[in-house]
Amino acid sequence: MTVQIHRLPNGVRIVTENMPGLKSASLGVWVTAGGRHEAAEQNGIAHFLEHMAFKGTARRNALEIAEAIEDVGGYINAYTSREMTAYYARVLAEDVDLAFDVISDIVLNSTFDPKEIEVERGVILQEIGQALDTPDDIIFDWLQETAYPGQPFGRTILGPAERVQSFTRADFQRFVADQYGPENLIVSAAGGVDHDRIVKLAEATFGHLTRRPRPAQAPATFTGGELRQVKDLEQAHFTFALESSGYRADDIYDSQVFATAMGGGMSSRLFQEAREKRGLCYTIFAQPGSYADTGMLTIYAGTSGDDVAGLAELTVDELRRAADDMSPAEIARAKAQMKAGLLMGLESPSSRAERLARLLAIWDRVPDLDETIARIEAVTPRSVMDHAGRLATSGRVAMAVYGPVESTPPLQALTTRLAA
Repeated sequence: MTVQIHRLPNGVRIVTENMPGLKSASLGVWVTAGGRHEAAEQNGIAHFLEHMAFKGTARRNALEIAEAIEDVGGYINAYTSREMTAYYARVLAEDVDLAFDVISDIVLNSTFDPKEIEVERGVILQEIGQALDTPDDIIFDWLQETAYPGQPFGRTILGPAERVQSFTRADFQRFVADQYGPENLIVSAAGGVDHDRIVKLAEATFGHLTRRPRPAQAPATFTGGELRQVKDLEQAHFTFALESSGYRADDIYDSQVFATAMGGGMSSRLFQEAREKRGLCYTIFAQPGSYADTGMLTIYAGTSGDDVAGLAELTVDELRRAADDMSPAEIARAKAQMKAGLLMGLESPSSRAERLARLLAIWDRVPDLDETIARIEAVTPRSVMDHAGRLATSGRVAMAVYGPVESTPPLQALTTRLAA
């Protein structure tokens, strides 16, 4: 399997990986624009725009978009994140041209019909309402806002209802004009695909686009803080975050191994200490989040109001202890989990297409798989403990709690305990 990259004169990047023997393919357009690229008055428009892409183009209405892919047994979808929006499909290899045509059509030719805007506005308001009614979902938005207050990076991807209610056709057109320039487009395909054919399709479809300057983007600054929402719920939802490594940082793999060892599975420290040994919770995990200029180690647990104080203190104690006694066995296990997850994921053309696009967006190249494995293997107990120590003493901490959380210790007390 060989990764091939091509760049059009206007900046559009094409990356493909043929997977011999596969009868299917995954392909799409990844746009390096997401929630953090919105102005305050635009909050939620990147996600709304992603929805509108499926509501009709100059050539197809909403039903025809869906039927074009599903008539051949394929699958089409999209997502919006803080730094990227993706439109992708999976089809049989013989239907790659069709899928490319549909994906490029919705990216380039959406009409933003005012009637369809009103229909989809209602859908997104329902989505926002559903998130607000899901404590273990909305708590992560609140944590992000607490960690990065007053910044695009801290705002929700869905946006507030009052913003969603105000967007017009002109607002969508303006965001596309600002953020969907050719230098921000990545065409990625994996599976039963031919690189030269994908390049020709991209040249014919995207080659006419002209470069245009993109509005300046402020760097993200992890400030931290505390949000406490007391409500009569069955569970107390506890989230805790430390500023961690951006994806270009030298210690990015130390960060990921550390998160895995702390809360990446049933054998992790937090799962064993909080759930298995003390029965303080049913769900607890740690996950890394890395971005262009910042990162977060996020810990979540659902517990009772009676146990939330003990759980919060245990979490901080385990984070502090990790700076001194991460064992070789723990690190080896975490590295094995990371490598297995990476390699198992590569068995899917959809995962490969996603990986290709993300790596190209980060590095403007796709590092060889052996290079990635080597960097994971280079992580040592000492390097992870050093990383853990930096996090524990940085003072950059955020906490958001929701439910019967009156007894949760204040963030200052937990921060002092962490650095002790």
